[in-house]
Amino acid sequence: MRFRNAFFYAASLSLASSLFGYTAQAQQFTLPDGRAFLPPPPQAEEPAQQADLRAFEKTRGLKDKARWKLAQNDANLNPSHVIKDFSCAAGFDLDPAKLPAMVNLLTSLAQPVEQDVSNEKDFWKRRRPFVGTNKDICTAHSDGLDNSYAYPSGHTTWGWLTASILASALPDRATQIMQRGRIFGESRIVCGVHWKSDVQAGYMNGSAMFAALQEQPAFTQQMAKVRQELLALRDAKTAPDAKTCAVEQQAAQDVF
Repeated sequence: MRFRNAFFYAASLSLASSLFGYTAQAQQFTLPDGRAFLPPPPQAEEPAQQADLRAFEKTRGLKDKARWKLAQNDANLNPSHVIKDFSCAAGFDLDPAKLPAMVNLLTSLAQPVEQDVSNEKDFWKRRRPFVGTNKDICTAHSDGLDNSYAYPSGHTTWGWLTASILASALPDRATQIMQRGRIFGESRIVCGVHWKSDVQAGYMNGSAMFAALQEQPAFTQQMAKVRQELLALRDAKTAPDAKTCAVEQQAAQDVF
């Protein structure tokens, strides 16, 4: 679905302000155009589309299992929720209330990322895997979801960009953080709302966005604050939830 239906709700700026006691700054970021650098989605007769179909069918068997529930959790793209999702990967509890710069950075990136991905989806107009079937998906049906496009995955783009930001700030945990970013994208396959190749394109999209942000002053200034916050919070040594970490570790072993 388009981001505006599940991604960065319209009230995200005011929500962040009320929860964390700051005003998110509106920032101007320049992001690359995926319509030029992403490969087109596979066509019906291509092997990649057959792999997409197999992944969709295989993951329907995960309904109501722990991996399905993790995918439902990962569908929530509110910045504070996504930050919390990387606690196990970071090795300590990522409390959004103690990470206002991180929340502010993600909130300020929301609109430009949303616009880029919406443009890309409108360009390719790829239907979602569940459309025209009676197969279960892990999120509620809506007109916005059922009638929107799939390629590339916006959730995956956002999750991979978030993972890249965190891995840059915590390089000693980069392996675990990027693994969680992969799992986050694969949750969209489990959900049944994206094809496998949509997710693969989302990884590429998020990587390109992160690369493009590296020398942009609005980003680098915020990143310096993000690093300080994360290092201070790590010193508090608050452990993440062990049960959640176990589910994520199991999810990392799945092959779709």
